[in-house]
Amino acid sequence: MLDAAPCHAKHCCRTGAIARAQAALAADPRNVDKIIKLGLAQSGARQYREAIATLTRGLAIAPDNAVLLRWRGHRYLSVREFDRAATDLTRGSRIDSTIYGIWYHLGAVRYSQGDFAGAADAFARAMLARRPDSLPATNAYVQRLRLYRGEIGPSEVFTPADTADVQIATLSYRLGNWHLVRGDTVNARRWFERSVSSGGWPGFGFIVSEAELRRLR
Repeated sequence: MLDAAPCHAKHCCRTGAIARAQAALAADPRNVDKIIKLGLAQSGARQYREAIATLTRGLAIAPDNAVLLRWRGHRYLSVREFDRAATDLTRGSRIDSTIYGIWYHLGAVRYSQGDFAGAADAFARAMLARRPDSLPATNAYVQRLRLYRGEIGPSEVFTPADTADVQIATLSYRLGNWHLVRGDTVNARRWFERSVSSGGWPGFGFIVSEAELRRLR
């Protein structure tokens, strides 16, 4: 019997990861770590509602687990349920104030809601735990920091490798925000519109571009 062909398609690999996580959890259904792994696998396939249901199952077992609250809050953010995201992340921060992902995503939620002072506070707390720009990387977040520091110009933000939808959404938002803080709402709107036309709807750049376009009406 021939071996199965290797999985090259991203969708196939991601659904395979879900199946493996489901099988592992079925063998140990009250294992919170395995519940989180299934939620992450579902998120990797953009099955965010399913991930929320999985993480809710975990919280029924361990209601004070800050990591579960961190991930469910993140997923509520992905589906634009900002109030629920804020509730989970705020509660998680009270249980364990050292989790970087809680503060980072709470900052993103507050920023999307227009609570800029609250967002700044959450981001400042996140930075106490980690300096993401100190790592050797060239991802979209690092490119944004380089732009804001004046190390590169706006025409240098995109590279030929930036073809993924979330990457395009993220970089387009950064350029829109760069123009916005300089008072150039015309170009800001143009880049925010490019972000939301990218298809990368789970990305924070896409989510915040939606919010900025609403504020620019």
